[in-house]
Amino acid sequence: MDTFRAKLLRHEQVAERTLASHFEKPKGFDFRAGQYVDLTLIDPPETDAEGTTRSFTLASAPYEDEVLIATRLRDTAFKRVLEKLAPGAEVLLEGPMGSFTLHQNVSKPAVLLAGGIGITPFLSIARQAAHDRLPHRIYLFYANYRPEDAAFLDSLAALEKANPRFRLIATMTGMERSAASWSGETGIIDAAMVRRYIEDLHGPIFYIAGPPEMVEATRRMLVEAKVDEDDLRTEEFAGY
Repeated sequence: MDTFRAKLLRHEQVAERTLASHFEKPKGFDFRAGQYVDLTLIDPPETDAEGTTRSFTLASAPYEDEVLIATRLRDTAFKRVLEKLAPGAEVLLEGPMGSFTLHQNVSKPAVLLAGGIGITPFLSIARQAAHDRLPHRIYLFYANYRPEDAAFLDSLAALEKANPRFRLIATMTGMERSAASWSGETGIIDAAMVRRYIEDLHGPIFYIAGPPEMVEATRRMLVEAKVDEDDLRTEEFAGY
């Protein structure tokens, strides 16, 4: 497995308690949209029992000249050090790894189902698909508690406008606690919601990414809706 040194360019807040970190793309670092890396802090000023390495799916697309990762902020030594890194600081990237990538058969639509920070592989896939003008029909269902929690929502809306084969269906499950306005879907991603946008559930390949309980519930929902289990791909985001 290859290891690269990557220099931090900048941080930005992309939702409440959600940090996006942009790194200079190391020379020779090539990956496929949907893959992940292990990021290791170099000589951090503090550590804890969880260690100095975390796995992050890349939110940037392969054609871009930056490496982008995003994470929910928690009170751990790793997250505190990452948040305080100054531009120019270096980290280690090991990878890329994983096979949570877009299928090749363009006749089969891709249905992407994301919960929270599970959006990162799908942002990469959607960006690369638009750049390459892929013929795949792509539907992205994106669930968050409130609009304030929805990372990259504006970027995804812009991608929908730019790519006529990409459809964004964002839904909020806790609007009663939001100060924002919202005119889109509400409630969890269930079979009824999916069927409002996709007539035939037996043709697409389904990809699910998010917290483990969301992934398991969504997978179970699709199996109960008679989706072939061979057409399901999952990736769990634990501890973020």
